Amino acid sequence: MERAKLKHVLESTGCAATHGGYIFLCDPKWGAQERGQFKKLAAAAEKKPLPQTGWLCLSTGGTSGRLRFARHDERTLTAAARGFCAHYGLQRVNAVDVLPPFHVSGFMSRVRCAETGGTHTPWAWEDLKAGKFPKLPRRADGWVLSLVPTQLHRLLSGGERALIWLHQFKIIFLGGAPVWDALAVAAANARLPVVLSYGMTETAAMVAAQKPSDFVAGQRDSGRAMPHARIEIIDADAKKCRRAPDGKTGLVRIAGESVFRGYFDEHDDEPDPGENPGAARARDKKFFQTDDLAFWDEHDGLNIIGRRDAVIITGGKKVFPSEVETLLRSSGVFADIAVLGVPDAKWGQSVVACYPGKPGVRPDKARVESALRPIAAYKWPKRYVPVADWPRTPQGKLSRAALLAHAQA
Repeated sequence: MERAKLKHVLESTGCAATHGGYIFLCDPKWGAQERGQFKKLAAAAEKKPLPQTGWLCLSTGGTSGRLRFARHDERTLTAAARGFCAHYGLQRVNAVDVLPPFHVSGFMSRVRCAETGGTHTPWAWEDLKAGKFPKLPRRADGWVLSLVPTQLHRLLSGGERALIWLHQFKIIFLGGAPVWDALAVAAANARLPVVLSYGMTETAAMVAAQKPSDFVAGQRDSGRAMPHARIEIIDADAKKCRRAPDGKTGLVRIAGESVFRGYFDEHDDEPDPGENPGAARARDKKFFQTDDLAFWDEHDGLNIIGRRDAVIITGGKKVFPSEVETLLRSSGVFADIAVLGVPDAKWGQSVVACYPGKPGVRPDKARVESALRPIAAYKWPKRYVPVADWPRTPQGKLSRAALLAHAQA
């Protein structure tokens, strides 16, 4: 994709802001704090020399609440789009898009369609939820759709009409949060072409993905590495970088042409920041090191366990929050859930679950304990903390730092 064409795609989002030689995708719902942070970043961008690479800044970040942007350009995004098409054998990508264009998943939907000459159909989630479905004209390569688990759950609860509409898609990508067992079973029983994947803003969205037949067959991993990416799992405990043995859990690292050029640094005054140390390039035999823990299964599928910094050590034993959260979601008791490790004098850390709710309203104990039975008792939360104002970062991700403050209060 030529730079001019990509800039046209950016303009079509309605949320692109140009400062100096950089273009930022901005969330129109940012609050005063985020707007203040961005004002400083924009001012720094105006003073920088024109960049040759990494001029497109996509919002990313963890739980800190600070704005952070990963730097991409036409080469990184084109590599991601072409790898996507090669993985699924598509000549053209035709997509119904209900995700925000300032998030990497929503934006890459537009990029894939533009790169391949396909049809991009933006659609408001509120309309979809209300049963207003866009018509899907026949296309040789079919249609694709990306949803988060709660959206799929809502549509599956919408009756036969919603199910008929979903069956028109060639692929339904499901991501953004863990998929609980009951939802996975319902989607598989409905024979929906669901696909699980793995990726992030730093990699221009997915770098590993299933094929639709994998999910229906019962596989719940994130699929195999896509053609444009090289994924390795390294020993998380080793002092020197070395690959983890097959089947063993380790840290994910990624190389490939879609890996970002680095983070936007307001204090970096080099003529062309180029590829910052955080960005790994395949041609240099370097990797972008993540904090995600995973292992390869017998199908060569990537299984994500969670982030290394989220692992809870209680009584000397490890607890992966994602495992507990998935079971708690399956109970149907919580609108959302987050499992945290809270400092504890006796156990080192205590397992605590936070959920959206009002003080004094307790979850259904019987249903919660029934859902947790498949795992050892030491993994069960010792406390359940209702949080009235469910906190999220400027990128829309759950702010675990804010939840930890609630859990410790």
